[in-house]
Amino acid sequence: MKKIIYTKEAPDPIGPYNQAILSGDILYTSGQIAIDPASGELVLNSIEEETHCVMKNLQAVLDAADMSFENVIKSTIFISDMNNFSRINTVYAQYFKEDTAPARETVEVANLPKYVNVEISVIAKK
Repeated sequence: MKKIIYTKEAPDPIGPYNQAILSGDILYTSGQIAIDPASGELVLNSIEEETHCVMKNLQAVLDAADMSFENVIKSTIFISDMNNFSRINTVYAQYFKEDTAPARETVEVANLPKYVNVEISVIAKK
């Protein structure tokens, strides 16, 4: 059975999908981009601020499922420019302990929703 996870602390979906689905003890999040959930505005001042906003949105979804970044077993990062990899990775690393960090892939793509620079999704297990 699947359970829809929703929180006002993360941006509303901008299409026919949910913020996350909990299936048993596995949480599958939709990709998060840097939308400030309070204002609905994009946060694009710097790649660091953008990445922090994405991670905070993911944290809000994890919180809504009674989980944390410690529960994350897999993450996927989509970026529009691989030249930003190290800057994104520096921010991303602040949210995980290195010795328990999840599996991950980072993929450069031509475009992302709303033409943002980074989108991240995670899979977490209770």
